[in-house]
Amino acid sequence: MRVRTWAVISAGTVLASLVAAVPAQADPGVQGATVPRDGQMALAWEPCGDLEPLVDEDLECATLVVPMDHDSEEGSGETVRLALSRVPATGQARHTLLVNPGGPGSAGRIWASHTHRRMPASLREIYDVVSFDPRGVGASTPAITCDPEFFAPVRPDTVPADATAEAALRAETMAYAQACADNTGPLLEHTRTEDTAHDMDAIREALGQERIDYLGYSYGSYLGTVYSALYPDRVRALLLDSVVDPDNPWYESNLVQSRALERSAWGFFDWVARHDDAYGLGATGKEVAEAYYALRSELGEAPIKDTVGPTELESAVVVIAYSGVVWPTVARALAARINDGDDEPLLRLHERYGEGPDSDQEYGGYLAVQCTDTHWPRDWETWHADAEEVHGQAPFMGWHNIWYNAPCADWTADSGDWFQVGDGPGEHPAYQGQALLVHATDDGATPVEGAFALRRRLPGAALVIEQDGVTHGVSFAGNTCVDEVIIAYLRDGELPTRNEGDGPDVTCRARPEPQPGTARGEDGPGVEPGVPGRSGASEQPVE
Repeated sequence: MRVRTWAVISAGTVLASLVAAVPAQADPGVQGATVPRDGQMALAWEPCGDLEPLVDEDLECATLVVPMDHDSEEGSGETVRLALSRVPATGQARHTLLVNPGGPGSAGRIWASHTHRRMPASLREIYDVVSFDPRGVGASTPAITCDPEFFAPVRPDTVPADATAEAALRAETMAYAQACADNTGPLLEHTRTEDTAHDMDAIREALGQERIDYLGYSYGSYLGTVYSALYPDRVRALLLDSVVDPDNPWYESNLVQSRALERSAWGFFDWVARHDDAYGLGATGKEVAEAYYALRSELGEAPIKDTVGPTELESAVVVIAYSGVVWPTVARALAARINDGDDEPLLRLHERYGEGPDSDQEYGGYLAVQCTDTHWPRDWETWHADAEEVHGQAPFMGWHNIWYNAPCADWTADSGDWFQVGDGPGEHPAYQGQALLVHATDDGATPVEGAFALRRRLPGAALVIEQDGVTHGVSFAGNTCVDEVIIAYLRDGELPTRNEGDGPDVTCRARPEPQPGTARGEDGPGVEPGVPGRSGASEQPVE
């Protein structure tokens, strides 16, 4: 499962990072291609016709050509065309903020507009905000392509009934890995996080900036950590939100994530139980959980309109682990089916938050990074044993997460050693400059332990914790306490005083939990988010 970013949105809305349909992408070669200028590469900014009307009118796009292999000699080898976006400062630009929404596998250009709108006026005035579609995804080319039919419903149940069912699921993931190799080509050998970090520095240089500020959500926090280790002198401010644990390579990280998603699921079940008068699914979290799993079993026997089976249900409902704002919507859809036999809300939930053929590029992009960033077990016995254990402890997404990452067991591109930031022998040096880490304690996608682990590794970092927060992505999401610290850091370079212990340097109270409507099936006031696709799908915010 991707480290799904469900990016942050303005107060009252949610982050964005699961699946919300992305508009058709124009050929990045048509607009904003790089042109030589005094021996340097300049960016030709033009209107972003393929992203309208989802963005502000000031958003502009360009294309930057970079080597596919940054280790090759300059001028030799194949190239990658990166699709970039920018919203200029409303006043005199003093800084450039480069934004990555996470994933990996997430198209990012929409995030320049999204971030700029959510910043306070004092930052919009002095910041150019820039984002990009990482290599292989969005409008960047060449594109990662695997098998769009992989997500066609109804998909096999992720919890195998027996050894035969498990073997069939295994065969599907093996075929998907091979399809990525057959249909994408040499790019798959150059999609590690380090490759994207080198792309980021090429973007910095093309922008004419000596140093950049960086905002990375979720997987974007790991990308920022790697960039700051490779290019420590090129960073002015480093803002990392919903932090990936630097001590857990992806295989181990996904096992830990499954347990965190389980905790989030129970937070949701307990919330629904507290509002039993609105949803009627049970007066205790246990009763609500039993109702959910009974529905899951029913869909295994009789999927809804050949569209929503147990796997599709999981793929949509997992949104509750990314933001509490969606809880009323998900609870309403579950209640409509369980209590009233009404399938339409659940179908709409799947359409909005689930996966389909359009998820292929994002999923392939996710795998292309994770499968090569670090080494994965090649023997299925290890995967099976871990799956059985994690499913016993975390049935909400335990097996689902195993299958989501299983193509890495058979990935054809070479994997490398995990980029471990630290001071020990053979490790990459830790960034010594300032950094601000932001994390919610009950984040299901990236467990909060990762933020504390990274704080220990970055001597110049301060950590802001949103206590009891359930949202994956906290920056500029409406928590005034958190945002005041961020604004002071970006505007003035001021960090909170770092304490001598291992605890957070600032603790902010979480925003109020959502409230349902007064009648079952009726949401209360508030804005339902448009959610992007897992860790990556489109990461498209809807406000």
